Amino acid sequence: MQVLSIHRYAKISPFKAREVTREIQGKPALDALAELKLVPKKAAPLILKVLKSAIANAENNNHLSPKVLVIKEAVIGEAVTMKRIMTRARGSASAIRKRTSHIRIVLTDEIPIHRRADQIRKKKDSKKKESPTKSKKESSASKDTTSSAKSASVLLSPVNSSDQTVLAPKEAPAEKVS
Repeated sequence: MQVLSIHRYAKISPFKAREVTREIQGKPALDALAELKLVPKKAAPLILKVLKSAIANAENNNHLSPKVLVIKEAVIGEAVTMKRIMTRARGSASAIRKRTSHIRIVLTDEIPIHRRADQIRKKKDSKKKESPTKSKKESSASKDTTSSAKSASVLLSPVNSSDQTVLAPKEAPAEKVS
């Protein structure tokens, strides 16, 4: 289900506000809330207000949990431009454009939430599960190879010669079999 919230005629240039909305698009709503509180731009509090309104709409009107909401769209559209003039030299004037924008945020619960921290956690958990539990065939095969290796092993003992130390083969002591 999609939830919509719009702030019309916000007194900020759409070019400046789009920088902030690009950062939050596609993120979980609660993560975007936390991120917007830390962004040092004029557009951040305006977008934060719209996002909070969209979350409140989802909770109250559609009975959706904010934990499952994802920002599907965060769009900044151009609104009316107020035109003013500034006097210049020799009696001329230059135009001042005071731009406004429409901030539109669409939340949805249809997109699954994928966080990088969750993916890393899953990889670690799967590695932990694989390493301590070996299959019965692997464990019995490893026991067979270690017992045969002990019986047929040849120990190397150092033998001193005049120039260098050389390793010579020495037989292993016999094991008691019970």
